[in-house]
Amino acid sequence: MAVRINCSIQNTLSLLNPPLSSLRFRASPLKLNPHFRFGQNPSRGALFCTYATTDITPSNAEPFVLTTPLYYVNAPPHMGSAYTTIAADAIARFQRLLGKKVIFITGTDEHGEKIATAAMAQGSTPPDHCNLISQSYKALWKDLDISYDKFIRTTDSKHEAIVKEFYSRVLDNGDIYRADYDGLYCVNCEEYKDEKELLDNNCCPVHLKPCVSRKEDNYFFALSKYQKALEETLNKNPNFVQPSFRLNEVQSWIKSGLRDFSISRASVDWGIPVPDDKSQTIYVWFDALLGYISALSDDQEQPDLLKSVSSGWPASLHLIGKDILRFHAVYWPAMLMSAGLSLPKRVFGHGFLTKDGMKMGKSLGNTLEPNDLVDRFGTDAVRYFFLREVEFGSDGDYSEERFINIVNAHLANTVGNLLNRTLGLLKKNCQSILVVDSTTAAEGNSFKDNVENLVDKARIHYENLSLSSACEAVLEIGNVGNSYMDQRAPWSLFKQGDTAAEAAAKDLVIILETVRIIAIALFPVTPSLSWRIYEQLGYSRDQFDAATWRDTKWGGLKGGQVMAQPKPVFARIEIQTEVEDKGKGVSVGKTVKSKGKLKQAQEVAGA
Repeated sequence: MAVRINCSIQNTLSLLNPPLSSLRFRASPLKLNPHFRFGQNPSRGALFCTYATTDITPSNAEPFVLTTPLYYVNAPPHMGSAYTTIAADAIARFQRLLGKKVIFITGTDEHGEKIATAAMAQGSTPPDHCNLISQSYKALWKDLDISYDKFIRTTDSKHEAIVKEFYSRVLDNGDIYRADYDGLYCVNCEEYKDEKELLDNNCCPVHLKPCVSRKEDNYFFALSKYQKALEETLNKNPNFVQPSFRLNEVQSWIKSGLRDFSISRASVDWGIPVPDDKSQTIYVWFDALLGYISALSDDQEQPDLLKSVSSGWPASLHLIGKDILRFHAVYWPAMLMSAGLSLPKRVFGHGFLTKDGMKMGKSLGNTLEPNDLVDRFGTDAVRYFFLREVEFGSDGDYSEERFINIVNAHLANTVGNLLNRTLGLLKKNCQSILVVDSTTAAEGNSFKDNVENLVDKARIHYENLSLSSACEAVLEIGNVGNSYMDQRAPWSLFKQGDTAAEAAAKDLVIILETVRIIAIALFPVTPSLSWRIYEQLGYSRDQFDAATWRDTKWGGLKGGQVMAQPKPVFARIEIQTEVEDKGKGVSVGKTVKSKGKLKQAQEVAGA
């Protein structure tokens, strides 16, 4: 997590009503290997899925508004900020699949002392530095298939207008006053610290660097005034802060007694001036947090706080790293109460990433660069590993060996190979044409019920933000599909001919329907892979983009539907390992050769 401290898919269901030209279609009668016949009349030709248009979510339903932090631009994005945003994107994509209007907000926080210092160190100006780093975030989000709807920069003029209006409302409510402050200040956190929370030598517990003594004349927000109101809010709404152990942290902070905090700086020029006092600039949280609201004012000629609020506030979910939990779960709600605005519905604080069991840091030389991971292994692999292997809410660790093993086992083998070998058998024995509907193929077969139960589990996990468990449930669908394939051994049944071959052809339809369902259920996590699977199953891009969660129901594939020619949808990451040859006294190192990223362009599905 990196902030200070550290179509809609249509609201309607399209169950496939493609133009005939949208699928690869053979008008000639179905021709099969001559050693067996089907009881049904193959001259029926191709039958296609018919989509009924069904409204999933009422048009007047309030939107699902999801935010990442606004990332601090003192340095380019790292894997922590990428992780937060990948998780947010998976949640946004799932909500769109449910038919909801989603407003996914991300952006950059561009004011403050550290920004000016970083720009100076690079021989640049703060505006040029901010432009450069903000663009690097946008470029990475594109590479990671992030389907955000709003990207707000705190240097945008509309943001400044919203901040000043908000400030004035709080001032009019009597919650801003001027005073001297003398205390220990962490430059990296941009926050005054309580001595009781510091480590030895007055070191910040987050950055492990000594805090400096500062005395300033600033404006303060009367946070202490809202202690009782915050306590009551958390008692009445225990789901406001998640996971539950984060709620315990927040309640502990509040019970220990809230102190008013500084909201301006006299020594910082790079920021938004305090209304009616240009000697001070608005500081940190009275600036950056308002980006969640100013992002909603895109279409306004004259930015207005209440108009922005009416465009989607309150947020359904703030997704943040645990290091800024206090600011989002204590400071921000109190600020909103003072301004007379609604509180966000939920604040979710996730954990940190480590590498090989160690905290990442430039001084340790073990940083994890998201651009490097994407270049080497591909977008789907990066997204899947971090969402599958890190229990959402807890800390998680990255090791390259485990990354490669997990991605190969799950995406290349369990999902990709299942599709590829099934399409290969279909091409060899059925000319790549489905002989029956998937509903007919699965009649009287408990396998269908097993798949649908796992899909229901995945949905529940997605809804509960249990992203790792959602991935696990979807992967289990792939596991049961592979087990079914191995048990039925259709390659042997085809050789037997007659009724055995008919059964084998039905088995292939069942397996391909299973993979189709996997593609939709895994779409929030691996959108590009899901599209490549759907393309292999003979669907058009428009059909894929119109898919919703309803399409995880069994029965999508229809008899006569033509599959694409089989080719791998996810290439294995090949590992070449050479060990010391003691007999010859030759020692060579280990090298990893990445082939995980497919050559074709990976489009942003559903963006």
